[in-house]
Amino acid sequence: MTVFDHPDFDRHEQVVFHHDPSSGLRALIAIHSTRLGPSLGGCRMFPYVDEAAALTDVLRLSRGMSFKAALAGLPQGGGKSVILGDPRRDKSPALLRAMGRGIERLGGAYVVAEDSGTNVADIEVMSGVTRHVSGLTDAQTRATGRTGDPSPATAYGTLVAIRTAVRFAFGRDDLEGVRVAIQGVGNVGYRLAALLHAEGARLWVADTHSPAVDRCVRAFGAVAVPVSAIHAQAVEVFAPCALGGVVNDHTLPQLQARVVAGAANNQLARPDHDSALQARGVLYAPDYVVNAGGIIDIHHQRTGYDAAAVRAHLDRIGDTLSDIFTTAAVRGRATGAVADALAEAVFRP
Repeated sequence: MTVFDHPDFDRHEQVVFHHDPSSGLRALIAIHSTRLGPSLGGCRMFPYVDEAAALTDVLRLSRGMSFKAALAGLPQGGGKSVILGDPRRDKSPALLRAMGRGIERLGGAYVVAEDSGTNVADIEVMSGVTRHVSGLTDAQTRATGRTGDPSPATAYGTLVAIRTAVRFAFGRDDLEGVRVAIQGVGNVGYRLAALLHAEGARLWVADTHSPAVDRCVRAFGAVAVPVSAIHAQAVEVFAPCALGGVVNDHTLPQLQARVVAGAANNQLARPDHDSALQARGVLYAPDYVVNAGGIIDIHHQRTGYDAAAVRAHLDRIGDTLSDIFTTAAVRGRATGAVADALAEAVFRP
């Protein structure tokens, strides 16, 4: 199969395979659209089983960034990069600099930020060889007590989304006693757990990294659940906050939650799982709307950071979701299909 024939190609503008033998870097950079502005997206590092899996992931992720930027009202396009490797074992300054050089060769068409498996410090290493970086800790962020890490904004935006979905599904204006199952309690998931706990939600958590689960149990009284069972808990909300494809042919029939709203990208293994959730009476909050907080925060970092303006922009995630939910209900359509149509009307030529 060629890249052009890939089911997730979706008219990508550019797909780059980047290799640096001396550092061991094997990476892909996908630019889906630059119609609204330079493409922006995180750099994910993950031990993919093979190159084909990495290609599928980067194509889906970069496409999602175009849709995300469009519905967040941002003047930027969608891109993403992935590094094949274990971030705990294979990451090195040489590998990160090699990645930065590959990004620099694209001349600004792609702007990199942190993602799963990378962090602000990694992007700072890349910034030594490329200008096209975002989400760094600079003089401005230090002066305002921030770090450049977009995870807090992503978590807050996800909280806004869960509030909105709970209001629409259950007619409730608060989260007191609402049961939420969080899959993945890393940077974003842990912060989301803290926000939900502060609002009185009851938590079930799972993660492949057991210390992350233990921390939630101690801090929030969360119930620890195996990763293989977190989707099937008797809760109101299932919040995927790890990797994609968690709503699939195996997990979907086992869902007991009436709301799926989380920070993970590409939560649906296939597009038709959108209508399958609708058929089961599950309200799906399209993931690229829910998790837009990170790129909203980064946009404001690049244009002049005002905390009140950022918070107001994040709160508009709820307005966007309300419009999607209402339109889907009135037209009898799945929420993901409605969101896709709204986004494509913004960035498609």
